[in-house]
Amino acid sequence: MVAVSTFSAGSVGSVETQYIDLPEPVQLNCGQALHPVRVAYETYGTLSPARDNVILVCHALSGDAHAAGIAKTPPQSGTRDGFGAADRDGAAGRGLGWWDGMIGPGKAFDTDRYFVVSTNLLGGCSGTTGPSSIDPATGRPYGSDFPVITVADMVRTERAFLDALGIERLAAVAGGSLGGMQALQWAIMFPDQVDAIVVIASTHALHPQGVAWNAIARNAIMGDPAWQGGHYYGTGHKPDAGMGVARMVGHVTYLSAPALDDRFGRRLQFADDIRHTITEPEFEIENYLRHQADSFVKRFDANTYLFTSRALTYFDLAREHGGGSLARALEPVSARTLLIAFSSDWLYPPSASEEIEDALRGLGKPVESHVIDAPYGHDCFLLEEARQTPIIRRFLGSG
Repeated sequence: MVAVSTFSAGSVGSVETQYIDLPEPVQLNCGQALHPVRVAYETYGTLSPARDNVILVCHALSGDAHAAGIAKTPPQSGTRDGFGAADRDGAAGRGLGWWDGMIGPGKAFDTDRYFVVSTNLLGGCSGTTGPSSIDPATGRPYGSDFPVITVADMVRTERAFLDALGIERLAAVAGGSLGGMQALQWAIMFPDQVDAIVVIASTHALHPQGVAWNAIARNAIMGDPAWQGGHYYGTGHKPDAGMGVARMVGHVTYLSAPALDDRFGRRLQFADDIRHTITEPEFEIENYLRHQADSFVKRFDANTYLFTSRALTYFDLAREHGGGSLARALEPVSARTLLIAFSSDWLYPPSASEEIEDALRGLGKPVESHVIDAPYGHDCFLLEEARQTPIIRRFLGSG
């Protein structure tokens, strides 16, 4: 377990990512068994003697195990590189966990009460086995030969990881976006092992528009000649151009039109008038997206983006567990459910949370739902921490 020291009120202090190798193969939906599997993780707070105060926090597509505190060895580029990150974090942002405002003493996930665990998901590029890991059959990185994974496979890996730590039951599973999908999957696959789930800015199935944007992003990567069929490791060339476009596409889907207009408008970046160029950014928004692309390719693996993006587009609870019926899929759920959505999120809209709420209420399941009026689009789940905190604290406390 990770020992932490408190630097300031509400901080879990300095943390170091740990690693564990799973003793058994992970069985995947595609029919393959993956072994060996290493999981990167961090923990915050103190595990109770009864081991009954554990909250598993699951990250979104571009996250990692470093969810809170200050990394003992700050990365070259941190995960808090989204909309308004520089204004919010200042110079400390590079080493801060991606959900630092939500995890710590007195915060939404209160480490004075809970033992919070965060892992890098299966297929990741931040310590957990993924496409950049060595394939024992060849002695080379898997690349595109890595098995196609699903959200259910991520959850099976998390379950095996917790078994290795000797943790049988979870007080809660929480996450935003893809992390919320994992929380829902936990409640269906392991209903007797989860007391509550906190599902933020998420869905039971990505809407067709979201599937389409993810397809564009993946094609941008695979269309880059430097992708080399997915086997670019060790060649000295990476599909940074395609990956940069994928990041630009993805990042725009996380924002809203009003947020972009308020932050950038049509302001020019480098001159008082247009410079008649097609190769250089003219507008502030163009320069911002280029910066997002440049910083993202430094820390994230293109193949991980491909496999993780595919997993979230495959996610469909009604198809996977209910024969087309969401209500039937949610029948096994026994966990109390908290749903939080944001008014301006068009990628994971409030209507998706409403559909989950209606299905759970129709089944007589305990569910609480909130829509927060905020202008920043999908990124609200990372930016509106102060408004989520009292809702989550109250929900967890009522249990």
